[in-house]
Amino acid sequence: MRRDVTGPDAAVAEGRPRPAPSVRWALAGLSLSMLLSSLGTSIANVALPTLAQAFETSFQQVQWIVLAYLLAITTLIVSVGRLGDLIGRRRLLLAGILLFTVASVLCGLAPTLWLLIAARAAQGLGAAVMMALTMAFVGETVPKARTGSAMGLLGTMSAVGTALGPSLGGLLIAGLDWRAVFLVNAPLGVLTLLLAHRHLPADQGREPGRSRARFDHVGTLLLALTLAAYALAMTLGGGGFGARGAILLAAAVLGGALFVRAEARAASPLISLATFRDPVLGTGLATSALVSTVMMATLVVGPFHLSRALGLDEARVGLALSAGPLVAALTSAPAGRVTDRWGSRRMSVVGLGGVLAGTLALAVLPTTLGVIGYLAPIGVTTAGYAVFQTANNTSVMADVPADRRGVISGMLNLSRNLGLVTGASAMGAVFASASAATDITTARPEAVATGTRITFAVAAALIVLALALAVTMAGRRDRARRAPRPV
Repeated sequence: MRRDVTGPDAAVAEGRPRPAPSVRWALAGLSLSMLLSSLGTSIANVALPTLAQAFETSFQQVQWIVLAYLLAITTLIVSVGRLGDLIGRRRLLLAGILLFTVASVLCGLAPTLWLLIAARAAQGLGAAVMMALTMAFVGETVPKARTGSAMGLLGTMSAVGTALGPSLGGLLIAGLDWRAVFLVNAPLGVLTLLLAHRHLPADQGREPGRSRARFDHVGTLLLALTLAAYALAMTLGGGGFGARGAILLAAAVLGGALFVRAEARAASPLISLATFRDPVLGTGLATSALVSTVMMATLVVGPFHLSRALGLDEARVGLALSAGPLVAALTSAPAGRVTDRWGSRRMSVVGLGGVLAGTLALAVLPTTLGVIGYLAPIGVTTAGYAVFQTANNTSVMADVPADRRGVISGMLNLSRNLGLVTGASAMGAVFASASAATDITTARPEAVATGTRITFAVAAALIVLALALAVTMAGRRDRARRAPRPV
């Protein structure tokens, strides 16, 4: 008798290379969710000068429009991932998309700056839910053999959202006004909500006789306060080089110690400390943070190198800066297919090798090569990053138990965000120190070029460390496989 097969395994059972239509529509909803959350990160930056004029306030105050969004994501992404594991990922993702959409409308209608900032914080909470649970849903919507392709697709949409934000925001401000920058999310949010509601698999009920784990409120509060203190130290405190930054970093260290103590005693911890003994997860999180720190250097150094060292005008600087996200968008999907074919561990090392080659080239190539001498290594670096991120996400999420996918996805996203926050401060400080200029905006071209080379030499050293971690972990796993099993 022929057995009917439906759902994500149907394509594999029938020998078809493509997923079933319902799976494709589910992936479309997840892709839009990733696109919107990434777009929300980048689209508001271009509007800050306009918003400062509209609300007649300082640039330091309007910066909170960006900070509120990023802080909400950074502090809550692990907690919402865990909450999704406990109450159901589908219902929480739908709530997150709805919150993001409604908050986008409130941002566009906000009559005062502080109401806009509050709405951006709510939008960031919705984005945290979307980022954490979108990756977690991959294991429930596609066959395991196509995990890499799905992760590559999500990576592509994240890169597209990041690259599209500044240009789309500029067009909306020029053609309409600043409110359109936020209102544009509303129709896309409604479409995403409809696709997710129609095509995502239903939440699984609790197994008979098994009690539901309790949500760790104490751990959630301590982790949020710790991450907020660290993120603020890196953004407002200058990476800890001033008194305010030192106080915030001390608060983060204290909060981290209290969090570890609370988790060790919790009956149902937010993050089980035993989780970090898993070499795949531990290495994946560490390498993700290191590589994200390096990639932030390209965003910190790039505008100054292109304008000061190479003498480009603002329009050409903006065009050159879009090359990196464009390469990532074009590379992520093919990287996912190659990862499915060749394995995530191997492709993680290949991706790190690409990042290392690009950063080394940026550290040694002279400015006499012009824009090509900068963009070619940036292209190699970004392509390597896209390959690494796709493979690393696939490796970490491949064997995660169903009841932990949300929190592990949140931790993976958190490691990337913390790397970006750290890179903005630490690599910026390295660049400023290496340039030996009191004001980098007026530094001599030779000084900026020197700062660029030293910064990317430091970046290359960080990638060597990431490679060492990845290779060591791969060796441990190979030795564990070859070891004889006890009878």
